[in-house]
Amino acid sequence: MNFKAPHIITEGAISYELGSLKGREIKYDFDKILVYLDAKGKLLFGKKFRIYREDREILYKLSLYFIQDKERCKQLDIDVDKGLLLSGPVGCGKTSLMKLFKFMVPHQRPYEVIPSRNIVFGFNHLGFKIIGDYGNNQSFCFDDMGVEPDGVHFGKECNVMGEILLSRYELFTDHRLKTHATTNLNAQELEARYGNRVRSRMRELFNLVGFDKDCRDKR
Repeated sequence: MNFKAPHIITEGAISYELGSLKGREIKYDFDKILVYLDAKGKLLFGKKFRIYREDREILYKLSLYFIQDKERCKQLDIDVDKGLLLSGPVGCGKTSLMKLFKFMVPHQRPYEVIPSRNIVFGFNHLGFKIIGDYGNNQSFCFDDMGVEPDGVHFGKECNVMGEILLSRYELFTDHRLKTHATTNLNAQELEARYGNRVRSRMRELFNLVGFDKDCRDKR
């Protein structure tokens, strides 16, 4: 990674210039960002990956968020200091995009994408230690949140992801540490799954960015 030119990303023998440097400020070019995302997506997920024209609006919002364009984000009611909750129907590409976008800003703090159901399986095996493990100072994106089962450890039931979100909220308020997530559920379904207290914390933790409910299945 070139820290002096974080807008230039090299993949193999090819360099992708996502914009231009004006003094100490990067002027990003959205079309150049899309070229990079398409190329990196093919490297990560195979040659069938592609950027869809109908996703242009959501890709624009995500790009503005990740490049921290505070002025334009404010116009779109996106808070660059919060995390992202990317919602949409099954197969619309949420997980792939969250795995992909972090490569666009290698100079920013990285996050790990973890399936929520895997966290619950870890709880069933190891118990409450798992909740502490995800309430630490790392950054995470909890994938497919809301459809994971409840955890059970030695007969004790626990809404594992709900408890972890409460821990992540404390990290956000105390240390401004971001949390991201993807979900197939809408706001009412999330509240039914996690309860009103967690849902209110989620409003403070996340910017909600959503695919259209009629978005095509891209799998």
